[in-house]
Amino acid sequence: MTTETEDPDHKENKKTRHSIGAKKNPDTETAILDAAADIIAEKGIGGLRMEAVARKAKAGKATLYRWWPSRGALLLAVYQRKKPSVCYRDTGSLYEDFLHFAKDLIEIWQGENGLFFKAIIAESQSDPDVAEKLKDYHAERLEALAAVVTRSQQRGEIPQNEDPTTRAELVIGLLWQRLLNNRLDESIDEHIKMLANSDET
Repeated sequence: MTTETEDPDHKENKKTRHSIGAKKNPDTETAILDAAADIIAEKGIGGLRMEAVARKAKAGKATLYRWWPSRGALLLAVYQRKKPSVCYRDTGSLYEDFLHFAKDLIEIWQGENGLFFKAIIAESQSDPDVAEKLKDYHAERLEALAAVVTRSQQRGEIPQNEDPTTRAELVIGLLWQRLLNNRLDESIDEHIKMLANSDET
């Protein structure tokens, strides 16, 4: 039977939320992410401080740092919770797979999520920790989209000898560029078609 243990940083504070070792307590996780989101809404990304989050969430700092070891990790966690999941579809066509991915992500970025992600990118320019976590996040997204390209190679749509991450990175780079330059409303179909086509004749 698993028991909850009190965070060592707050042994005297009986109102402090408890953790379950390395496993996240859902109530505490929700309280921390809610607190972080509230602070960001009030003070902006630059105002996010780990100590303030722990205090607002009534969570121990040891718990906070065990689950999110840095400010950048917590910031990306808040974004990922806010952002709906993107579906990496298997339509049998690389063009259709890319197009669905691009349009799904553009739809997500049309509102508050896009503004938030732009702010994270901006923060990464001056905060090495945020930059590192954004790099990790990008690598995860790149790996997932590269798997879509690999499926296309297995179907014989595109050359077998190319690195699948190359096309995936071009698609993601195009979408990030559209976001940062406020061009999400522009048609992207022809660009995606070009990135999905094979050079082989």
